[in-house]
Amino acid sequence: MLVTLKNVSVAFGADAILDQANLIIEPNERIGLIGRNGAGKSTLLKLIDGEVLPDDGELIRQQGTVVGRLVQEVPNDINYDIRAVVALGDEHRGDALARFYVEGDGDVDLQNTLNELDAWSLDVQVKTLCSKFELDPETQFTELSGGMKRRVLMARALVKNPDILLLDEPTNHLDIETILWLENLLLGLNVTMIIVSHDRSFVDKLCTKIIELDRGLITSYPGSFQTYLRTKAKAIEDEETVNAKFDKRLAQEEVWIRKGIQARRTRNEGRVRALKKMRDERRQRRERQGTAKINLNQGGKSGKVVIEAENLHARFDEKVIIDDFSCRILRGDKVGIIGPNGCGKSTLIKILTGENQAHKGDIKIGTSLDIAYLDQHRSAIRDDLSVQDNVSGNTEITINGQSKHIMGYLQDFLFSPARARAPAAKLSGGERNRLMLAKLFTQPFNFLVLDEPTNDLDYETLELLEQLLMDYSGTLLLVSHDRTFLDNVVTSTIAFEGDGKVYEYIGGYQDWLAQKRDAAKPAEPAKKKSAAPAAAVVKPKKKLSYNLQRELDQMPVKIDELENKIKALTEKMAKPEFYQQEQSLVAAAGNDLKALQDELDGCFARWEELEE
Repeated sequence: MLVTLKNVSVAFGADAILDQANLIIEPNERIGLIGRNGAGKSTLLKLIDGEVLPDDGELIRQQGTVVGRLVQEVPNDINYDIRAVVALGDEHRGDALARFYVEGDGDVDLQNTLNELDAWSLDVQVKTLCSKFELDPETQFTELSGGMKRRVLMARALVKNPDILLLDEPTNHLDIETILWLENLLLGLNVTMIIVSHDRSFVDKLCTKIIELDRGLITSYPGSFQTYLRTKAKAIEDEETVNAKFDKRLAQEEVWIRKGIQARRTRNEGRVRALKKMRDERRQRRERQGTAKINLNQGGKSGKVVIEAENLHARFDEKVIIDDFSCRILRGDKVGIIGPNGCGKSTLIKILTGENQAHKGDIKIGTSLDIAYLDQHRSAIRDDLSVQDNVSGNTEITINGQSKHIMGYLQDFLFSPARARAPAAKLSGGERNRLMLAKLFTQPFNFLVLDEPTNDLDYETLELLEQLLMDYSGTLLLVSHDRTFLDNVVTSTIAFEGDGKVYEYIGGYQDWLAQKRDAAKPAEPAKKKSAAPAAAVVKPKKKLSYNLQRELDQMPVKIDELENKIKALTEKMAKPEFYQQEQSLVAAAGNDLKALQDELDGCFARWEELEE
């Protein structure tokens, strides 16, 4: 065991971030750390790293255990070149080696210090990592893009050969290509990892165990992220059932204690003490934080053709970033835009929405468009204003024709009244994203442009936004490096594929990947004219029989029916009065619920089988 937490508590406010929490970290585990925004994930990483000490309990770290950490925020005060930044990851020898990189070998005292610290072996490690990460050692850190800075900071976290690697949102600001490179790098490392990430594909690919931080407690779920989702759903259901039984019993005891004079004369004092204990237990129960209740403030219908672009050309500093691109976007289309950082995705958005002009080409923008735009830098947020004043200077706002108090609206986005009055400068990354969405959705729109909307959102808010966009009837332009989000939301994908070449594909990320791979295959050798066309030699996809296709087509309906039955039965069982009936009926309902869940799991498995 590398690290053990025994009944550890840490508190910064009214509720403890860790409340008698327990955790064991074994060698070579790859752990995904899950939790709501503000639950304390970053604090737990700092605790393991030794930056934060527990208020109570015991933290045991195996002697000699080395911890490396990639922080969530990219520092803005680093004025070194890349090799010096990497070297500073070693707190014992890094400062001296960084000074050597800056000052050179003219300082004899510095040379002696480097010899005494055995810093030359660190120098070898720095050069090795720069080569492995494809970094120019002498380039200034301030000149790098956000994605390249993250790459440098990853090398810094690895420079001292850690036993435990702590990764706080490692995919932020990374494009898909770099995320895939990072996945393969981490899979090849012989090191224990704890990963905090909103990227579900990334977590599912890497992690062998999920730990969840919820209301101060840590719960472990062996297996992948998908396994966690299934197990967690059952855990929430069981918790609601247990709480409902407890609340029913407490209500019965409260009725008993309030009976008349005669009953109080003969009451059992032990029962009274038990009731007081139950009251304390109920008072101390920490309820699950609610889910954000986001509603899109949809405007009227736009024209049928939203954007029509022909032969667009665009340059940046004489470099061609868009070369002869054409597209036609209709009302209701949901278009994803993918490509490496700096390739021109934001430029394309500005051209398509009329904010900028292309150097060549024609573009026609449709009629009756109300555009709402979320930029990746969240520049619409003013840190000197409160959350409330950032959203609106008025106490009342209008959403879909209905007036609503600003505090009630912000509570839908999980901002308490106290948090709503706090300055935006004090918000976490996830809270800033929720604030931006709250501000954006106060205006009516029928054309929504989202540039990296998923950064720092917790999974529940992410999935809610995902569902809203899937149900949204307007037009969507979405820039994202979240592969799962793209697959679930978009109907077509515009991909930047290098040298200014931009192409449009039907479907999401996985569809683009499959089509791009097909396009990348070497062409068939030229054949004589009598030969079949090239398209004829492509192996056709195997078709389902009529009965299997019919089964596949009906599967979503069947799944929907089962989910509705499970929901109805779960709601029925959650009511306290349900447990006042005969025990046999309660048990039968529980068996029915298990049977429905088993049938639903079977349907999902069968659906996947037929799809493949």
